[in-house]
Amino acid sequence: VMAYGSPDRLEDVPAYYADIRGGRPIAPERLASLVERYRRLGIEEGSPLNAITEATRAALEAELGAPVYTGMKHWHPRIAEAADRAIAAGADTIVGLVLAPHYSPLSIGGYRKQLETAVGARADLVFVERWGTEPGFVDLLAERVRAAEAHVVFTAHSLPVEGSGDYGDELLETSRLVAERADVDEWSFSFQSESPTGVPWLGPDILDHLDALAADGVTRVLACPVGFVADHLEIRWDLDVEAADRARELGMEFSRIEMPNDDPRFVAVLAGLVRRALSVPSEA
Repeated sequence: VMAYGSPDRLEDVPAYYADIRGGRPIAPERLASLVERYRRLGIEEGSPLNAITEATRAALEAELGAPVYTGMKHWHPRIAEAADRAIAAGADTIVGLVLAPHYSPLSIGGYRKQLETAVGARADLVFVERWGTEPGFVDLLAERVRAAEAHVVFTAHSLPVEGSGDYGDELLETSRLVAERADVDEWSFSFQSESPTGVPWLGPDILDHLDALAADGVTRVLACPVGFVADHLEIRWDLDVEAADRARELGMEFSRIEMPNDDPRFVAVLAGLVRRALSVPSEA
């Protein structure tokens, strides 16, 4: 299973951010802001965010009865490290599954490239590219927004417009299916967590979207992240702090759903994806 990664300790944040930036210059104020965010989330000598990923990994391993390894895109253990461990343990087939439901060349495509390079010809590789319309996943989210007495805003991480592919369309389809399954009529979609890179990103951003909803008379909002599956920085800071603060300024009530994390029903969805992947020939 693959994830973006998160620093283990507060002192790791500079190295983590440097990895994300890939050698591009880092503005000191941006680094200081990121350090403060992690500090406020309780990351000092251990990461509660990485603990969530580990709990999901362990639960999936127990559900499958087969070894499951974690590979991080921007932190340790790296994707290549996970592949090496699996092959050293005797694996002749590896299933790659990113803990993000929707495909884009920039995001999921990057994970796949890293894993393909790491595995090489040493084992067969089966990669799960997208699973945002998986019935069990849709049902889980629908249960958490059903009967909501609020306007539901589905969210996902924004990406640069160039290279995003059909990412936005996939997200809207998941949102539509969840709303339909939950009998929710009042809903909309927005992106979040955009980075200042100087290029156009997908929008609207959640903060701007809240402004527009307030202007239309909406007073209660329930956020339902469909592009995230765990309580990581983009949830605990971008929604629980920044979006909640903006809503408060606008006189709106703001809340969000409980994230899937290591919920047994969510782990069963992941296990089903792996089992299905193993039942078809490798595309790698």
